Amino acid sequence: MTLATIPGYPRIGKKREMKKALEDYWSGKIGEPDMLSAASELRRENWRTQAEAGIDLVPVNDFTLYDQVLDTAVLLGAVPAKYGRSGGNVDLDTYFAMARGRSGERGVRALDMTKWFDTNYHYIVPELTADQRFKLASEKPFAELADARAAGVQHPKVVLVGPATFLFLSKTPEGDPVPFRALLERLAPVYTQVISRLAAEGAAWIQLDELALVQDRTPEELAAIGAAYSLLGSAKGSARLLVHTAFGHVGESYSTLVNLPVDGVGLDLVRGCRNLDLIRQHGYPQDKWLAAGMVDGRNVWTSDLRESLILLRGLQADGGVSSDRLMVSTSSSLQHVPIDASREQHLEPELRSWLAFAEQKLHEVAVLRRAIDEGEAAVREELRANRRVIESRAVAPAQQRRGPRAAREGRRLGGA
Repeated sequence: MTLATIPGYPRIGKKREMKKALEDYWSGKIGEPDMLSAASELRRENWRTQAEAGIDLVPVNDFTLYDQVLDTAVLLGAVPAKYGRSGGNVDLDTYFAMARGRSGERGVRALDMTKWFDTNYHYIVPELTADQRFKLASEKPFAELADARAAGVQHPKVVLVGPATFLFLSKTPEGDPVPFRALLERLAPVYTQVISRLAAEGAAWIQLDELALVQDRTPEELAAIGAAYSLLGSAKGSARLLVHTAFGHVGESYSTLVNLPVDGVGLDLVRGCRNLDLIRQHGYPQDKWLAAGMVDGRNVWTSDLRESLILLRGLQADGGVSSDRLMVSTSSSLQHVPIDASREQHLEPELRSWLAFAEQKLHEVAVLRRAIDEGEAAVREELRANRRVIESRAVAPAQQRRGPRAAREGRRLGGA
């Protein structure tokens, strides 16, 4: 059976509810319980929206109060001494000090921020020493998994920044790259602890975001990644591991990636169209799932579903990917697009019909999944409606087709 999934979902809320809750918390208007309650309510709304749209594997722990890389640093206990952590789990005061700094007697500067690959998103840069030690120091992924299961999420897919990518995104206090191989050897046992516990607590899948594999990696780095994942794979229990990539093709990393001891691989087939050639040239392991990123997770336009179906059929015919090992997905997390195009009532109806924000992209993924699994006749009306939209946009004057106002709105609301 083909599955529908996405790597992640926006976390600000349709009406920017989370932004308001955080600002009220920082200003002292509300306390920690009320802020965390707003976060929990928004997570549950996101899960419900995805399930109702037909997403089979719903991402969990893709939500963050500030940044997913910062969450990972906290999870691993990678808190620089200057933030005054004395041991135990990292509290919110320390978390936000790392993100925003702290004034007063305990004043300290925030960690640096830089661009998340080639997107408009910026992440908090972890600061690690050469002798860095790691230790589980947060309950966040376990608490959110428990919350998802209590909310009725049938097949939760817990999302984590992968260990290799976390290290490649980090720096030393002097601003230099961290000693990758040595730190990965220390980091892998903590990841095995996290994976083992998530599996025991009901995670159906665990997604490890190794986006750094779309960058050039040395043979030594790839060998170290393979060794680390041998350890991680041994800890998964009844859960399945999915290594997710995005923002381009994986190039020379393809062979290492598809031969990792995991259950599935996620490939960007929009910006990383060369991944299609890699699959055709080298084949794809028949025992692994492929999360095929067919719907663009970064632009605001409706997908051409006919074209996507042609590519999906090609994966099956030329790449040997079977439908019972196929996931239809977006090319990246949907955190990079606005949430619901139907709310853009200030736009002309025709222009609005060309838009696909996060909610609309969920439905595109679900339609593609049904077309593959049940046949195109099952979604005939959806495909016809999509064709009308694609043709309407194709014949529009160029300036109108660009939709400058909509594009500006997309960037303002988080598009990249």
